[in-house]
Amino acid sequence: VQVKVTILNFQKYRHIEAPGWKLGWDWKGKEAISAIFGAEATQQGDCSRFKGQELPHCCDKHPVIIDLLPGAPYNTQFQNCCKGGVLSSMTQDTSKYGASFQISTIGSTASNYSDFVMVENFTLGLPGYTCGQPFEVRPTKIPVDGGRRWTQVLRTWNAVCGYSSFLSSPSPKCCVSMSAFYDSRIVDCPQCSCACQDGRMKETPPLLQQKHDPNEEPPPLVRCTDHMCPIQIHWHVKESYRQYWRVKMTIRNWNIIKNYSQWNMVVLHPNLKNITTVFSFSYASLNDFRTTNDSGMFWGIKYYNDMLLQSGNGGNVQSEMLLAKEPGFSFGGGWAFPRRIMFNGDECVMPQPDDYPRLPNASPLPFVYPFPLSLVFSTFLFLLFFC
Repeated sequence: VQVKVTILNFQKYRHIEAPGWKLGWDWKGKEAISAIFGAEATQQGDCSRFKGQELPHCCDKHPVIIDLLPGAPYNTQFQNCCKGGVLSSMTQDTSKYGASFQISTIGSTASNYSDFVMVENFTLGLPGYTCGQPFEVRPTKIPVDGGRRWTQVLRTWNAVCGYSSFLSSPSPKCCVSMSAFYDSRIVDCPQCSCACQDGRMKETPPLLQQKHDPNEEPPPLVRCTDHMCPIQIHWHVKESYRQYWRVKMTIRNWNIIKNYSQWNMVVLHPNLKNITTVFSFSYASLNDFRTTNDSGMFWGIKYYNDMLLQSGNGGNVQSEMLLAKEPGFSFGGGWAFPRRIMFNGDECVMPQPDDYPRLPNASPLPFVYPFPLSLVFSTFLFLLFFC
């Protein structure tokens, strides 16, 4: 039996970063993977029940499949493979949000394709993702001969995996600091935003002693700060012109042992509908509701700043943007600062509204910070199975 597996990331702003997806499932019978193209199993398992010169590729009851690395031998590749398990979000790159591989199975008790028993208990091997059970859908049609002819597979199943930030990490992964040209103060990230300092830690452990597994993401090793977050985003209201105002955004990586590839930042601010120019970053509006246009996504320019390097002199990326002023525009009440910021799909800790930079002679009385209707972020990742 030959099976084609396709993974599609339909999330607008959350990508799958290195070390990538690790797709697993449970066989219902005694099936094994005799051959695979475009991916490989992490373990071969016990294949002693098979006799012959060439053993199957994987005999595990619960196989775990990983993508091939770029530059894999040509005779092992398959269409849309070999990205190292990294999938882009749909907003960033619509050509790299999918992956495919093909497997051949043996050991099934099914006499023909109509008797094929679908696998169960899918896992993605990624923190925060849980998968539902597969369900059969209308058989998929595949174009051949440049689209002049369409062939139909015998059976197709879909499975949907959802993401939860609460399951992904018990603590936040980023925080936001603020400043403005009209206030000399710098509002830093709230203390202990992601964790608190460990008084026992006197120095950074030697990097060569850190455990490294190519199939697992290493735990963050963060430089000692008051907020102890791997990522800090600084929002600075830089200048005010007659018809425009300028903002500078800086993203700093405090993680000593990790680079962030294909990073992205989602911002919620009511004036994003009036963006005129964005320097050094790519930008796209996340306008899912026609009456609301207050959410946008920023990411790096390819081969320029799409890689956020580990902590150090080069561990930051910066950009500025110009926004047009509307009638009645005012910097009062902290209006110039974002309502929410997310980095790589994770919510960042914001300062308290009472701590925001204030205009000179602003009232010291507390105010209620306006939170307009925000964009509802929904995330799904679909797994399509073709036979």
